[in-house]
Amino acid sequence: MINKRPTIRDHSAEANLFARRAFVGFVFVTLLIGLLLSNAYKLQVTEHDTHKTRSNDNRIKVIPVAPNRGLIYDRNGVLLAENRPVYNLEVIPEQVDDIAKQLAEVGALLNISVEDQESFLKNIRRKQRFKSRVIKARLNEQEVALFSVNQHKFPGFNIEARLARYYPYGETLTHALGYVAKLNKKELTALELAGEAKNYRATHDIGKLGIEKFYEKELHGIVGSQRVEVNNRGRVIRTLSVDAPTPGQDLVLTLDIGLQQVAKKALEGMRGAIVVMDPKDGGILALYSNPSYDPNLFVHGISGKDYRALLNPDRPLINRTTQGRYAPASTVKPHLAILGLEEGIITEQTRMWDPGFFQIPNVDHRWRDWQRWGHGHVDVYKAIEESCDTFYYEIAYKSGITKISNFMNKFGFGDLSGIDIHEETTAILPTVAWKKERFKENWWPGDTISVGIGQGYWTATPMQIANAVTIMVNKGEHYQPHLVQVKKQFDEITPMYTEERPPIVLKNHDHWRVALEAMHNTVTKVTGTAHKAFKGANYDPAGKTGTAQIVSIAQGEKYDAEKLDERHRDNAIYTGFAPYNDPRVVVTVVVENQGGGSKIAAPIARQLMDYYFTANPLEQGTD
Repeated sequence: MINKRPTIRDHSAEANLFARRAFVGFVFVTLLIGLLLSNAYKLQVTEHDTHKTRSNDNRIKVIPVAPNRGLIYDRNGVLLAENRPVYNLEVIPEQVDDIAKQLAEVGALLNISVEDQESFLKNIRRKQRFKSRVIKARLNEQEVALFSVNQHKFPGFNIEARLARYYPYGETLTHALGYVAKLNKKELTALELAGEAKNYRATHDIGKLGIEKFYEKELHGIVGSQRVEVNNRGRVIRTLSVDAPTPGQDLVLTLDIGLQQVAKKALEGMRGAIVVMDPKDGGILALYSNPSYDPNLFVHGISGKDYRALLNPDRPLINRTTQGRYAPASTVKPHLAILGLEEGIITEQTRMWDPGFFQIPNVDHRWRDWQRWGHGHVDVYKAIEESCDTFYYEIAYKSGITKISNFMNKFGFGDLSGIDIHEETTAILPTVAWKKERFKENWWPGDTISVGIGQGYWTATPMQIANAVTIMVNKGEHYQPHLVQVKKQFDEITPMYTEERPPIVLKNHDHWRVALEAMHNTVTKVTGTAHKAFKGANYDPAGKTGTAQIVSIAQGEKYDAEKLDERHRDNAIYTGFAPYNDPRVVVTVVVENQGGGSKIAAPIARQLMDYYFTANPLEQGTD
């Protein structure tokens, strides 16, 4: 076989092909380099600021910092609600070689149940292991000390502290202060709708009741933040800057903790409510509802067992001072006396014969006086001093329900008092329209008779009764009841209440004197229903007793408490003020199912006034 040698022509063709391919490759590489340089220019120059910002966003995080909640003091500077450190046992999982083993050892040391250990291990599986996780919350001092001694055995485990609300006086102030508890989804949604959710990014708790809820915005403060640098796993490397949070405002209340404690002791073992008010400005000096409960139970999450214990027939969760509905009974007789004088139904000299009962003309039914044999000849003074029912049956019958309702509404009955807590009811001030809507029935004259002695459909809260007396001792001037005296922050003091409602103007201003003088006689005269309770007082008191019937007694039958179920017995009520010539304090006491106001409620009011004038000797104002 003869091999054929490549010709010059063949070499030339191959060279041309290679050259073309090399050129195409060069162009392609050049284009790629150009594209790369173009993109590099775009990234490094054109879009430098944009990518730098995005890089910083990934590298720098802003962590919200919760503000310290404002403190609450009584009128004398006693701390009523404070922030105390709470110690939690926490662990950073990635710093522990065998977390299950170590957790078991810590559990044995601090009595952490196996179930809680298993739950913790299950919860951390899907979470970032470099972040600190709470194992056990609210360690006591002994547990903190025990772990601190053994901490060297448990790398990655630490005790961390945060501030939590604490109420040093417990159940004594619950219905006034309220409490804070864990922020829930409903509340968070409400904050979002109000545009305030950002301010709660680091907050665990929120006010649930009382002052804590009403002044939540002031007490909470303004959230702060810290800018930190993190790595690609989200771990904090260093803190870049801190914007400190603004703490919540401190509140100074009108309450006197000493008086509050007297109220608590006085109602021990009984259901009832006490309101003590300063008639000079409407400040509440004591506000106590019994039974009460410890608000600290709710701060860290109340257990099901503890909560069920509060759901009992005594209803400790109800604030009886502003939500309790009671027939005001004879405590409203001074107000109705003023109505009778204003309408010309009676005069200061009017004398009525009281045979022990009242009858509407041409009606056989008799409305009995509490004193079965009657009070004889009665004028407006004696009617209040001895609490004559028949006298007020007559005034009510001649006035009619419309005039009674309109007049008593001016004193705050059937309306909210405006006190600075949300837990309040209007109770019931009956009218013709109210009965028609409520019972689909007409209003009858007989309905009015019972209203004339504060019974029947009429109900009121202890706050309304106290407020009505305050308006009367101020001779028509109205001061809104309030619990907060000032808001204090950074040494600045802001008065809370300065606005006053329009006063009640009578046709004859002297009618105030008649009612107030009769209330004074109720205490100072031997025949007065409150005389025994205040005998020997070193101040000059005035007041009115009341006994509110719970169930109807058939005509002709005698009331016998021993034959009635305890919950069907009369409520005892007293409302009064002192000193008579220059009132400095108004006291209202309601005790459920304990009998007469003169025997039960008035002596409790005496205890409160005794304490008040002992603590404030210059305010006795005796003649």
